[in-house]
Amino acid sequence: MSTSLLYHACALRGYHCVSTAYQGNDVVFNIEGFPNKRRCSACGSKEVIGRGQEERQFRNVPFGGKGTVLRLGIQRLECKTCTAVRQAELGFADPRRTYTRAFERCALGLLKHMTIKAVARYLKVSWDVIKDIQKRCLQKRYRHIKLKHLRRIGIDEISIGHGHKYLTIVLDIDSGEVVFVGDGKGSDALQPFWKRLRASRAKVEAVAMDMSEAYIGAVRKNLPKAAIVFDHFHVIKLYNDKLGALRRQLQNKAEVEGKRVLKGTRWLLLKNPENLKEERDERQRLDAALSLNQPLATAYYMKEDLRQLWSQHSKFRAVLFLDDWLLRARASGVDMLDRFAATLDAHRAGVLAYYDHPISNGPLEGTNNKIKTMQRQAYGFRDLEFYKLRILALHESRYELIG
Repeated sequence: MSTSLLYHACALRGYHCVSTAYQGNDVVFNIEGFPNKRRCSACGSKEVIGRGQEERQFRNVPFGGKGTVLRLGIQRLECKTCTAVRQAELGFADPRRTYTRAFERCALGLLKHMTIKAVARYLKVSWDVIKDIQKRCLQKRYRHIKLKHLRRIGIDEISIGHGHKYLTIVLDIDSGEVVFVGDGKGSDALQPFWKRLRASRAKVEAVAMDMSEAYIGAVRKNLPKAAIVFDHFHVIKLYNDKLGALRRQLQNKAEVEGKRVLKGTRWLLLKNPENLKEERDERQRLDAALSLNQPLATAYYMKEDLRQLWSQHSKFRAVLFLDDWLLRARASGVDMLDRFAATLDAHRAGVLAYYDHPISNGPLEGTNNKIKTMQRQAYGFRDLEFYKLRILALHESRYELIG
């Protein structure tokens, strides 16, 4: 290998190739530095004396499908100027690593289009080497995320495994980027985020979230001027949970025939009417269940009415619609509807804030689905820090989410 090729292909300056050897499926280039290029790594002086050397090997980018290894003796130099005794500085590699910087750049470029496992197989190294390269790169990029531009954010938690383990996710709704990943859930998980947000002096205008009292208290304390918007998805999800509990209660009290009709209708009650599949007779099965029990039918149709709350022409019309819905829920005689109406009325300001700040946690729910897909296809993550870094970089993924 010529000195010119070492410089242009491997970014090696001040070295020349002495010989070439073959080791398994690798090509080994024995290189050495030019004596007149030696410098003290402390002060940069040329007045140095050699004090022995240590042989090292560094994996380099592959050539023609063959792995390449650079082998050289790293000089230990004594400086006459500053009297320091140190190893000669390597311009092409970090002395703590077993690969060159060109190899690292190659791996990072491939990771934009390939999985860690595929890159490791192509570059003929272990999975952990490529994972370490990506992790250190992500640590540099996401060590200090800028929060000054935040205006509208979404907050939600996601389960990451058995044993009630959670992460709290904060999303920039305008850009779709995850700006914070906290351990656990509730107000304590957000403490580091509030500290960084105050330091950035960001002017957050609105926060989309569910009706968790912990999140409500934390936002009101740390962002007193921001509007709290209770997400449409979470309001309907809470209603669906109550509706599912009502169905179970009615099924337990029903006769044998009623139990048979109500069995398996849980998902039909949760589906939107336009999503019911005619080929599976889902509409007929749902109608049969609703005709069997009047409280269940009332609760179901009230849910369909509630969905219209977020499609009114103005906030004034939305207020009138909400008041009317609450009156009908309380007059229905269904205990579940009465209790849900009390909950909704207590949080009406956040529900109606949607008309001042038309945001939702829809983008965050989509991000949560991507996180779950990434975790499932990677068969889990052993390194929690690496997992959180991958979540922060999720918006840049350009390939299938496989770990």
